[in-house]
Amino acid sequence: MLDAEILVVATPTWVGHPSSIAQKMLERMDAMISETDDAGRPVAYNRVAGVVVTGNEDGAHHVISEIAGGLVDIGFTIAPQGWTYWNRGPGPGPNYSGAEEGHDWSHSTGRAMAQNLVGVARALAATPLGPPAS
Repeated sequence: MLDAEILVVATPTWVGHPSSIAQKMLERMDAMISETDDAGRPVAYNRVAGVVVTGNEDGAHHVISEIAGGLVDIGFTIAPQGWTYWNRGPGPGPNYSGAEEGHDWSHSTGRAMAQNLVGVARALAATPLGPPAS
């Protein structure tokens, strides 16, 4: 993972929160906060992250903020509109492949997300962040 410049975390919405697997991933990645590279930077510095959320209930924006907030704490940079989601709305219903509504919007924001993640990754590669102030 540390060879990647871009990380995309995907999770369903479960009762308005990220899945337990996504939460576990953030908890495991918390160990990265104390790891540094040869320049003394946290290992996640100069790496970009984005979030994809899907689900049959409300809460996508909350899930995005929880995941993005954890990734920022670890040292990742979150690109502007570095997220997309498909959300059917509250209550039971079809999944993404079983419904037609919302696909155009999700595809549009997904393309914007991809462009923004790549753009920020290129900017950080050209001008990396320095080590944090002591």
